[in-house]
Amino acid sequence: MPKTGAPVCSDCGWLETRTSADGRSLRFCVKHGMPRSAVDLLSAPCSDFKPLETTGVLPAQPPLPPPVRPLPEPPLFQPPDPDGFRRFLRDDKDFSLRSKLMDERQAVKRFIRTGDYIGFELYGTVRCPMSVVREIARRKIGGLRLMGQGLMDADFLIASGLVDEMDITYVGYEAYGLSPILRRAVEGGALKLAEWSNAAITWRMKAAAMGLPFLPARTMLGTDTLARSPAKTMKDPFTGMDLTLLPALVLDTAVIHVHRADKFGNCQIDGISGFAVEMSRACKRLIVSAEEIVDTEVFRRTPERTVIPYFLVDAVVPAPFGAHPGETCGVYRRDEPHIKAYLEATRSEEATKEYLDEFIHGVKDHAAYLKRVGAARLGKLKVRKNER
Repeated sequence: MPKTGAPVCSDCGWLETRTSADGRSLRFCVKHGMPRSAVDLLSAPCSDFKPLETTGVLPAQPPLPPPVRPLPEPPLFQPPDPDGFRRFLRDDKDFSLRSKLMDERQAVKRFIRTGDYIGFELYGTVRCPMSVVREIARRKIGGLRLMGQGLMDADFLIASGLVDEMDITYVGYEAYGLSPILRRAVEGGALKLAEWSNAAITWRMKAAAMGLPFLPARTMLGTDTLARSPAKTMKDPFTGMDLTLLPALVLDTAVIHVHRADKFGNCQIDGISGFAVEMSRACKRLIVSAEEIVDTEVFRRTPERTVIPYFLVDAVVPAPFGAHPGETCGVYRRDEPHIKAYLEATRSEEATKEYLDEFIHGVKDHAAYLKRVGAARLGKLKVRKNER
């Protein structure tokens, strides 16, 4: 640590002295690994970047103004109950090593009920468990509460009138804009929302997985998202820092699409893992759909890649092209023309209904859906070995 009055880096507030090959002593900025000039060293450091190790104290934190709530504070759609979650896992969860293979119809019938709080794990259109989503819509399981970090999964269920409440982070299509289905439902009063940041919703699940009623964080502070959220704030008793308190979120049922699983429920994911780890450990019941079912020996060869162990899983659903029209990294690309056609249909309720009738209610199961899409079309989406 520099002595009092010693020059400091104006960027990171921390310097170290290094000796060059020719014997010269130079002061280096640790953050950038580069020498700082005399002008740099004479500049006043920015208080935001002075670490605790250098200053000894944190910069004074100005008080945050109270959030301006244009509407009444939304309720917690799924209040934290860490001890209730522990009791469920102890008394009602079957952790045994057994075959859990079943199709979408069996999994949804057994593990998703009217009024449940459910969530789907995905990243944009990557690995969205669409085969299970379509089955939920097909069975018309209503009164649902939804963890709304999604796209077509949320849209399908909202358009079907099955979702009453949603903790929303983002339901939109990147360059194509936001969801017209979501907008119509909210503006028409059919859907109640509470807002969270992407980080907040993940950390709420992490709190549940840790058995805690909440986690403190700095996300959403000073934003309108906080004003439209039931999150609370507090002063950290150690530093005086303002914090957001994120209540634990336990899902009644979670659905996660993976690259491969065995019949017991051990799962591997290639590429981006989204928030699969947090969600799989923050739900009472877990359905996984998988691009392929493999022998358990595959998991024994690389056990460190098993991001979801078998004892968390209640149902294993074989679902090749289970994320269509989205993508599964390294297996197939997303079906851009299909998504564009769907988004064009969402412009009106009538066209949306026609789409749902054709691709959900007009087919009896996932195999029939794939047949309707067409083997030739699906084949063109496959990622070749030399493209991986």
